[in-house]
Amino acid sequence: MSVVEIERGDGVMVIRMNRPERLNALGSELRAGLKQAWEEFHASSELEVAILTGTGRAFCAGEDMKETVERGMPAIAASLENVRNSLFSEGKLDKPVIAAVNGFAMGGGFMIVDRADFRVAVRGAVFESSEAKRWLLGGYEHGHMGTQPHTVATEIAFAFRFSAERLYELGYLNRLVGNVDQLIPAAREMAAHMLTLPPAARVNTLALMRAMRPRVPEEIEELAARLKEHGAKEDLVESRKAFAEKRPPRFKGWNDPEDRKLTPKLVSRTG
Repeated sequence: MSVVEIERGDGVMVIRMNRPERLNALGSELRAGLKQAWEEFHASSELEVAILTGTGRAFCAGEDMKETVERGMPAIAASLENVRNSLFSEGKLDKPVIAAVNGFAMGGGFMIVDRADFRVAVRGAVFESSEAKRWLLGGYEHGHMGTQPHTVATEIAFAFRFSAERLYELGYLNRLVGNVDQLIPAAREMAAHMLTLPPAARVNTLALMRAMRPRVPEEIEELAARLKEHGAKEDLVESRKAFAEKRPPRFKGWNDPEDRKLTPKLVSRTG
């Protein structure tokens, strides 16, 4: 059984993450399979729209905590880099991608949905930006990229869970369907519409709409990089060990209690 299943036809490539026993967590095999799928989609002269979905109860649960703990601390940074290191996540595809969310979209799974051009979800699907639980900084970019009000973006960053119904009301989702059986048909309907457009119009419009998407300002990214270093790095491993061992975490917080008072601040650029 492949951890990435692919269907091809009528100009559409359906990519299905197929690791239901692990809630489609992003283990090394799944990440490699997705990367290969995106390369095929990019190179194809026949496939013009991709639909990404999952099997079982989850769309994607994000980082595979068990694998990270088994591999040790160096794998933590590597796992995130591998999630981002694909033609899809780097924004190098000139073809539209539809995320069809069938269940839990957590952490890196939520990040995947963020990067899709269109988003369809089933009622009852659950979204969580899990970075605040696993790193030393919450998922600050999710709400910004999704053009959410600051109060909502703050709630997302602090790892509160969101229902598909609420995100649809907030304008984050394009379509909301009643059950899983309706999910792929709804995504295919969107794909079919796009395939009726002149090819150049589809490519050019996608390029322009992506160029108009919000981006986190450079000075904020610089602050985020410094904030990610503010705290005891042991907590990165502890959060994952606690999750894998199904116990409450025992966080250290700071190597020196005085470090708490030294939170990095935004440096305004002038001139």
